[in-house]
Amino acid sequence: MTSTPRFPHHAPGGTVSHDDLVAALEAGAWDVIDVREPHEFAAGRIPGSRNLPLSRFHPSALPTEKPVVLVCHAGGRSMAAMRAALGAGVAHVAHYPPGASGWRLRGGKLEF
Repeated sequence: MTSTPRFPHHAPGGTVSHDDLVAALEAGAWDVIDVREPHEFAAGRIPGSRNLPLSRFHPSALPTEKPVVLVCHAGGRSMAAMRAALGAGVAHVAHYPPGASGWRLRGGKLEF
């Protein structure tokens, strides 16, 4: 039995480790939102992630049923989206700094 991955509740705007993200995806415990543009998302994404491009990002569009992890290519855009979400009062959000490129470099498979 796998335990629920640790979400960084202790620090709003925390970061998520690779191992915690893998465990969360396996458990279906977190929603993963990819803030890259649609053409980037279509070229390869973390399995199970959904696209909400930063160019059209609004915190009210984030899912609320589970904690949200924001990802992009290498961490910059997901950090900007996280700051916007925190500024709008969304507390259940964190980001994965390595992004889709770091996911792949760490052996993660991509969906197309």
